Amino acid sequence: MPDLPSFVVRGERARLFPVLADTSKEGRTLSILLACIENVDEFGRALMADLNQRAGARARIETYTEVVLKNASGDQSFRPDGLIVLTVGSKQWTALVEAKVGNSDLDVAQVESYLDVAKQNGVDALVTISNQFAPLPSQHPVAVSAVSRRKAGLFHWSWMSILTTADLLKNNEGVEDGDQRVILNEMVRFLGHPSAGVKGFEQMPACWTDLVSSTQAGGVIASNSADAHELLDAWYQEARDLSLILSRQVGREVRIRVPRAHEEDPSLRRKADLQTLTEDKEIVASLLVPDAAAPIEVCANLQTRTVAVSMKLAAPGDRQSTKGRLSWLLKQLQKSDPIGIHVRVNWPGRGGSTQHPLVSLRDGTSSPADDRPDSVATSFEILLVRELGARFAQRRNFVLDVQKAVPEFYDQVGQNLKAWQPPAPALPEAKAQPSDVAPEALRQQADETALARDE
Repeated sequence: MPDLPSFVVRGERARLFPVLADTSKEGRTLSILLACIENVDEFGRALMADLNQRAGARARIETYTEVVLKNASGDQSFRPDGLIVLTVGSKQWTALVEAKVGNSDLDVAQVESYLDVAKQNGVDALVTISNQFAPLPSQHPVAVSAVSRRKAGLFHWSWMSILTTADLLKNNEGVEDGDQRVILNEMVRFLGHPSAGVKGFEQMPACWTDLVSSTQAGGVIASNSADAHELLDAWYQEARDLSLILSRQVGREVRIRVPRAHEEDPSLRRKADLQTLTEDKEIVASLLVPDAAAPIEVCANLQTRTVAVSMKLAAPGDRQSTKGRLSWLLKQLQKSDPIGIHVRVNWPGRGGSTQHPLVSLRDGTSSPADDRPDSVATSFEILLVRELGARFAQRRNFVLDVQKAVPEFYDQVGQNLKAWQPPAPALPEAKAQPSDVAPEALRQQADETALARDE
């Protein structure tokens, strides 16, 4: 067995079949996970990539539980839930692991104390795991101070994100070794059982119902209010869970789309989303499905109590009329159930947009060409709109309805759309042979052009 890092007094290798007390659900679940990270090569590499660590074929991952560290603020009995040691050549990268299962949430004070201990022991990072969701592993679901963040790297996995990564590898034949595939499959079975305590995002916060009622009555949401921040925290978790649900459904990784500046500084994202919430009374998210025609935009409007899921496509440039461009779009939607689906037509300049139900566009009872007879549509936005009424203000039903609407939109619309691409350039008959574009031929063409100009 390899030597433990110098800052560790003692520790046990993570076991696939841990012998622990019945009350130690967190310890049992974490031990199984860490053992899979160590023993299933592709799974370990995928999770290390989340932590910005490349684990190639020559890298070695070792995982431990029941770890006691030398330096722990004077407390020699300090025990993180786990430890990951990644060795690549002569370089070693280490991370403490703190895990919660079931309804247990991470605590800011506890996370910051672990970061203190990481710094005292020269540990590179702290990885937390819980049923809380974060948009990216590098962004944390609890508000850790900037001072604490500088002490060590801080990353977060939700149990559902781990389960999704394993499921994608399993279903896409991403694990080469047969024995390792069996191990990963058993881990998926274990984490998928209710006894493991792994669950998705289930309900909006307690402030949700009052905020929705107040907004509909004309109330103002203050950007500096605790309720506004709590609502956004919950929505970020719901958006991440949506991406994981859709990932498992389509068998590819669906990511949250955020501007690069927001990835690097999450406070910018919060500032922008607070402005959208307070000014437009909306919460929004953007999902990237691999090879899809466009991002999927999700928008919940607190004032109208509606959820809209949409994709936007540029109109085909090789068609010169709105009628022709619309025909291109409707052909892609011919198998879609039109109930609740609308098409928003965008016009050039200050023409704004107009909107029509898909059913009326199909039967010809409405025609966007009549909206702006002198203009040609520049793009189309296809929307699935759900008016939730009283269910919108209900904490659990809102989440259930959003999680139903997004896959339904992708099934009826998203997977059927293709972005327009200009056709490949044609080869004119006059230039079909190499001799037609030889230097002498080009000179002759230039002479003819000059002669025609002079005449």
